[in-house]
Amino acid sequence: MFSNNFPKAVLWDMDGTLIDSEPYWMLSETRLAEQYGSTWSEKDALQLIGNDLFHASDILRNQFGIEDMTTREVIDRLTDEVIEQLRTKLPWRPGALELLVELKKAGIKTALVTMSMRTMALTVADQIDFQAFDVVVAGDDVTNGKPHPEPYLRAAELLGVAPEDCLAFEDSPTGLASAEAAGCHAIGVTNIINLATGPNRRIISSLTEVTIENLAALRINNEDK
Repeated sequence: MFSNNFPKAVLWDMDGTLIDSEPYWMLSETRLAEQYGSTWSEKDALQLIGNDLFHASDILRNQFGIEDMTTREVIDRLTDEVIEQLRTKLPWRPGALELLVELKKAGIKTALVTMSMRTMALTVADQIDFQAFDVVVAGDDVTNGKPHPEPYLRAAELLGVAPEDCLAFEDSPTGLASAEAAGCHAIGVTNIINLATGPNRRIISSLTEVTIENLAALRINNEDK
């Protein structure tokens, strides 16, 4: 089934890759902007996708002139609103749940690697009716968020596997840069943002293209491994 026992683990970004939660974040950011008499466009929101929430919330505080909330309070405000929407129903990205099920049946290790807060990551993980992830690495679990390699390095370490034995699914340039820097096989799944091609990544149009049988074919520079 697998070529050279690859991959030993699959690492998942959450927002925009596993679940279609980006519209929820955009809505919450727009509400925050309106509260402070500011505006927030889709173009503005797209620039934050994949970023460390601490950095993103600093941008929001500066742009909206927020002085009565700390960066962490802005994060908590946005996160709580998104969680409220996610608890109604998880908006799965096409093919994501099906692949998670296949990975579980095959005994391949998995990790959720997200810049959302741990409370939100666990809210999503807990709504899945099986243990989809062996470990969860969230934005408040690391010192350096994406595009720094720390989140993916931490996930691989916790799983007990080498980064070069891992596939990492991402939907943003920031996330892909993080996975690449960690030494993972970075797979971009096109969603809201166009993803540039590169020598250390593959870009696919949908997770519906991915099955257990063709996971090994996603290996970067397959002929050299």
